[in-house]
Amino acid sequence: MKVLVNGGLNLSEMDGWWAKAYTPEVGWALGDGREHGDDPARDAEDAEALYQLLEREVVPEFHARNAQGIPEAWVARMRKSMALLTPRFSASRAVREYAEQHYLPAAEAYGARQAEKGAGGRRLVDWRRRLEAGWDGLRLGECNVETTGGQHLFQVQVQFGQLDTETVRIELYADGRDGGSPVRQEMRPDGHGYRAAVPADRPPTDFTVRAIPRCEGAAVPLEAPRIRWQR
Repeated sequence: MKVLVNGGLNLSEMDGWWAKAYTPEVGWALGDGREHGDDPARDAEDAEALYQLLEREVVPEFHARNAQGIPEAWVARMRKSMALLTPRFSASRAVREYAEQHYLPAAEAYGARQAEKGAGGRRLVDWRRRLEAGWDGLRLGECNVETTGGQHLFQVQVQFGQLDTETVRIELYADGRDGGSPVRQEMRPDGHGYRAAVPADRPPTDFTVRAIPRCEGAAVPLEAPRIRWQR
């Protein structure tokens, strides 16, 4: 990634940071981004693809000069690479995100836990003990689904056993699509169980109900690695 600030262009396989950074206007990519093991045939295919890419695109673009001897297309790609990628893939951005998303929140959480002679910390310890003692008694019943009005309506019965209902979050979960974030829709009690509605733009079988620990100020699942799936 250090090549970015020096105006260099990247030509690499679609893995690591380049899989996230690559677009046709900032560089070149090889392969399909999948793991292929140590297949010698695949190595030969990648080598041939590299030579073809160099011969047909990279080298001609570098040597295509205007009257002043400037490779205009190459320089345009350099500028685009520096403008788009340097702000995203740099140590300063990484350190800033670590500080904002992790270090500062962790310091704030520590302050809250040690306040009032550690009252917040004691509450968390008590919460974890209750979870450990009662988690095995948590049961998720059969999930019923009704599709109407462009929505899937899910309803499930929950038996909490010895657990307080406020110490557990019941949610509807589905994996993300096309690399997107997963769906996590909290289910709410309705007098007959727990209910949630999601758009019917994907099959109801994509979703499942799950239970995870919940406590204000707790880092879940880091501090409470428990989960109960309905299926």
